[in-house]
Amino acid sequence: MTTPPGPDDARWLSTAENLTWLRLSEVMIRLPAALDAQLTRDAGISFYEYMVLAMLSEQDDRTLGMGQLARLTSGSLSRLSHVVKRLEKQGYVRREASQHDRRHTNAILTDAGLDKIVASAPGHVETVRHLVFDALSPDQSDSLREAATLIRHQIDPSDEWKLAPDSPTV
Repeated sequence: MTTPPGPDDARWLSTAENLTWLRLSEVMIRLPAALDAQLTRDAGISFYEYMVLAMLSEQDDRTLGMGQLARLTSGSLSRLSHVVKRLEKQGYVRREASQHDRRHTNAILTDAGLDKIVASAPGHVETVRHLVFDALSPDQSDSLREAATLIRHQIDPSDEWKLAPDSPTV
């Protein structure tokens, strides 16, 4: 175990880095809240619930193991279990034991869940476009994607969050 750096050893942020960090922190807090507000108002689901449904809808068989689904939605298994339980009560998802390993559970998107994501997607995409992409040039969008990819890799060098490069999910 390493000792965290003390005040004399810390690699303090430059003025420019500090401003960048503060803007990124604001976006990390405010963007999910704005997406949550739109989805709750227009679709009756949270942003995280939307992401669970979207990740399942991207699979050919609309099925993912709970562990893989947790990684793809950047959530803990505990959080995912609570959310899937709520989605199951609404008829959007069902759970069943994996046919390959009965110790593992799969989440499966139901027809009602697919209908929900299809109905929710247009409003969500419009909100994403308005809040993110309308503010950026194509070059800035490319730079944002590249920067986000680098930061994601710093967080998880194994890159277990990886989505297909051409995944249309938003």
